[in-house]
Amino acid sequence: MPAKSRKKNRSPVKLKMRHRRFRKKMADVGARPGTLVEHTINECSAQLIEFVPGADEYVSRAIDDVAQLPPSDSNRVHWLDIQGLGDLETIEAVGKRFQIHPLALADAVNVPQRPKTDIYGDQILVVMRMVCLAKDQSVQTEQVTLLIGNGYVVTFQEKPGDILDPLRKRLTDPTSRVRNGKAGFLAYAIVDTIIDGYYPVIDVLGDHIESLESRVMSDPSTDTLVELNHTKNLLVDLRRSISPQREAINALIREQHPGISDDVRIHLRDVYDHCIQSLEVIEMYREMSTGLISIYLSAVANRSNDVMKVLTIMASVFIPLTFIAGIYGMNFEYMPELKFRWAYPLVWVAMIAISGGMLAIFWRKGWLGK
Repeated sequence: MPAKSRKKNRSPVKLKMRHRRFRKKMADVGARPGTLVEHTINECSAQLIEFVPGADEYVSRAIDDVAQLPPSDSNRVHWLDIQGLGDLETIEAVGKRFQIHPLALADAVNVPQRPKTDIYGDQILVVMRMVCLAKDQSVQTEQVTLLIGNGYVVTFQEKPGDILDPLRKRLTDPTSRVRNGKAGFLAYAIVDTIIDGYYPVIDVLGDHIESLESRVMSDPSTDTLVELNHTKNLLVDLRRSISPQREAINALIREQHPGISDDVRIHLRDVYDHCIQSLEVIEMYREMSTGLISIYLSAVANRSNDVMKVLTIMASVFIPLTFIAGIYGMNFEYMPELKFRWAYPLVWVAMIAISGGMLAIFWRKGWLGK
């Protein structure tokens, strides 16, 4: 699928960053493999979308009980979307219903996992990281796990809310390509939408770095340095999210599985290209942010040098004046200059001439400006 056309916003952007440490939800030491960890937020909702490829039959409804799920049908495509991982009973019931391997179910629940692709018999597990912009312009990331089977796709999302609404809208159109494809093509469409979700975030980051660049050059401040550091940390997080996804998509292309047809592999190669493109842009912005930090430090050092130059020039001008004042401030009785009538104004003339001459020399050397 070609990359979506995007209108570049060149206005200054105030971007809020939420940099989080890596904290993985893990079972107790010594627990059996596949043990699920309960989440503190008990939010869990399920939506089922089912359709017949090439037909007008389409149903979308919320699922309150796993027992409401229809039986598997090779002629239909089912997409069970679970948002929120707080209800372990529901998730375990889904695992039993679709015969999901315990390790695969643990990868979906015990977040965050490294993006990857694993094969469990006739099922494919794909772990991905989804990013989006919140209303307050903060960048939020979450884990999305896809389980691809014969005629069905099950997605486990870390929390409610996603960027898949355009895909759901396309599914309502019976003439769309995704409505005429099987479960493998639906999984490709989900992966493609998640990867394309990086583009708006990257665009906003580019605008934010441009605004920071102008601020660094015109008026470097401590707040600018803090924003630069936050931006760099965010770019590191994005790189850590999308870099292993490139490997996961490549593994999905290489694996020979009946759920992934040759036509789907061709489309996945395009997603792989988008992933590489996003990674290259993120790397470029990360290098730019590192360079801006160096420019900021250089600008602050140059400003300090300018201040020290002004103070040094002022001290240099007053050194001979202090010398003259020190000589005539000594309490010697026999100082012939003190008896002259014009001695006082002559001293002033000499001091002004020395000061003016030194300033002229500094100006000629370019120390006071060109």
